[in-house]
Amino acid sequence: MSDVRLRCIDCNAEFGHDEVIYSCNECGGLLEVCMDAPKATFDDFSKRAFGVWRYRELIPIEEGAEIVTLDEGGTPLYRCDRLAKWAGVRSLFIKYEGRNPTGSFKDRGMTVGVTKAKSLGSKAVACASTGNTSASLAAYAARSGLTCYVILPSGKVAMGKLAQALMHGAKVISVKGNFDQALKLVMDISRSMGIYLLNSINPWRLEGQKTLAFELVDQLGHVPEVVAVPMGNCGNISAIWKGFVELEGAGLIREKPRMFGVQAAGAAPVVEMLRKNLERLSPVKAPETVATAIRIGNPVNWPKAVNAIRSSSGLYDSVTDDEIIETQKMIACLEGIGVEPASAASVAGVRKAVLSGSIPKDSEIVCVCTGHLLKDPEEVISVCGKPIEIPPDLKAVSEMIRPEKAPQLPA
Repeated sequence: MSDVRLRCIDCNAEFGHDEVIYSCNECGGLLEVCMDAPKATFDDFSKRAFGVWRYRELIPIEEGAEIVTLDEGGTPLYRCDRLAKWAGVRSLFIKYEGRNPTGSFKDRGMTVGVTKAKSLGSKAVACASTGNTSASLAAYAARSGLTCYVILPSGKVAMGKLAQALMHGAKVISVKGNFDQALKLVMDISRSMGIYLLNSINPWRLEGQKTLAFELVDQLGHVPEVVAVPMGNCGNISAIWKGFVELEGAGLIREKPRMFGVQAAGAAPVVEMLRKNLERLSPVKAPETVATAIRIGNPVNWPKAVNAIRSSSGLYDSVTDDEIIETQKMIACLEGIGVEPASAASVAGVRKAVLSGSIPKDSEIVCVCTGHLLKDPEEVISVCGKPIEIPPDLKAVSEMIRPEKAPQLPA
């Protein structure tokens, strides 16, 4: 393994890769994992199965470590011509992270994070969650034989995600508060009780999530112009950007995309900060949105997300719940891809940016859709309605079946 260390993004203090720390001991800043650029090519990677560990040389886990995996990554990249026409852009792709083992992009991070926990000798892992993190951590903890603790905001987690955490054997604790309060609690507990924390403040988790960038270049054969990502706790957009930066550093690409961070209007502190050109985040005290996966008012990784957007000359915007729901339906009806509400935010943001002129109509866009439709079945019923009930006879069925028009696309 190349020289690997933890480095503070604020003061540049460095720490050993085997230290169990989640923030800088000198200034309290966020940490990132640093490693020397490896000598590897996409031809080397192509000899392995398509997935996170295909890019082994770019993942800073020591040789001989027990890899905890459920064959995550290797998710499809769908060319969406009908959706592109609806959004008003020349070329639109969906990187569909709902095809991961537990149905969300979190599995990319957990395979590396739980592998690191095992190599450090941890016996228990923990997280706060709006849902997807808990489902993923519970599954990977079960796979590795670790005890798992999850703290959730009461009444704020979709049933599909809660069911996964429970079935995989996690100890689930519901607190009367929001995600930000749950995260503070789990961070305090992790430090005081020696339980390994696997929220995205842990930089090792982001080392798995950065592999999405590697896969995009592998699948497209080039770097897209824009990569749109929903932002909740803001780890994913920064991880994907880090992946592109490392590919450039290793001489595997010559250019990088513009990153486009999209938040829900009811939980958009990063977007508001960038709109006002501020240097510090003003948290949203009571975030609210139908997109539960990004219902976060005080995202811990905001400095990394802001850096990704600013360094890439990127874009940012917020979208309303109505825009999210409309887009979620269009993704499903036009392309047959079922995504949870937070996932639809990236596509909704792109359509809004094209209409405003922020993104040229002749662009090539990749939208990261982070989770599967079945993560939040209650939302589907609430926005689509229940099935129509009729008597069991042919006449009743015949009256209900009429040719319906397909969703209308721009001329």
